[in-house]
Amino acid sequence: MTMATDTRTTVYLKRKVYRALKAKAASTDRTVSDLINAAVLEAMREDDIDRAAVAARRKEPSRPFEKVIEDLKRDGLI
Repeated sequence: MTMATDTRTTVYLKRKVYRALKAKAASTDRTVSDLINAAVLEAMREDDIDRAAVAARRKEPSRPFEKVIEDLKRDGLI
């Protein structure tokens, strides 16, 4: 059932993805919309965790990529 706060949109899915999504919805007694909302929110949670990790490490010293390559060559790894 849609709520007054829900927004209708169109999403294009690969045919096989849609079939799998419909099967999962049926087997879990959830709607396709519920599953899509959950997946989008989970992706956003993961992004927030990643952003927090980057922010926490922002002040750490970094090494130029060229230096990493030089070290790998020096050690005979590439």
